[in-house]
Amino acid sequence: MPVSEKQKQSTYKYKAKNIKRIPLDMQKMDYENLVFISAKSGKSVNGYIKEAIAEKLEREGSKA
Repeated sequence: MPVSEKQKQSTYKYKAKNIKRIPLDMQKMDYENLVFISAKSGKSVNGYIKEAIAEKLEREGSKA
């Protein structure tokens, strides 16, 4: 079922208010290793990065 125009607008509005995109530059070799390790753990690259950040924030104490 196609997404309605109203749903697209709602999604865009939500993302504009709640999501922050962060560009990330990596060495190709590091990226290839990240892809391999994330696939090995059954996660997407994005999911793996988010989990790693969440774990580090928890260890070091989140200020948010």
